[in-house]
Amino acid sequence: MKRLEQLALQARYNQWMNDKLYAAAASLPAEAVTRDTGAFFGSLLGTLNHIVVGDTLWLQRYAGHPAAFAALQPVQDIPRPASLDGLLFAELPALLARRQQLDHIIITLCAELQEAHLDVALPYHNTKGVAQRKNFHALLLHLFNHQTHHRGQATTLLTQLGAEVGLTDLLALIDDIPAA
Repeated sequence: MKRLEQLALQARYNQWMNDKLYAAAASLPAEAVTRDTGAFFGSLLGTLNHIVVGDTLWLQRYAGHPAAFAALQPVQDIPRPASLDGLLFAELPALLARRQQLDHIIITLCAELQEAHLDVALPYHNTKGVAQRKNFHALLLHLFNHQTHHRGQATTLLTQLGAEVGLTDLLALIDDIPAA
């Protein structure tokens, strides 16, 4: 599988899993979604907020790519999150709306990418203000890895709270190859 195909697959997986997580979360009482469970970001809502924060920060950094991706134009209008653990949205419906916006941007970005875009060294500043310069492809992979890591935490919280998430494996989205 080529790099652009892999990134497009990761974007589809991201959206598919987010749809599943938010549907499971919506099946719970609001109190359960906001309850401090002792998780790293406190609650299920805190964990889902953190994923949105991370995605927002990374997409805003990606907007500095010299290709000036049209897909990333909308993220420039989103206020920069103040912290990695702050609640952007106190209620699930508003967070879901932002999540869906970001998922659309990610899928559109991956469709816009060309192979030559991937090997650019992208300069950015981390959340502490330290200048960084890293391979754009590796940073895209980091975005998807970060999402998967924290969605695993969210899946655990959902299970503990009594919600069913169902199948979560990327394998479900990988096409079968017919025998020769």
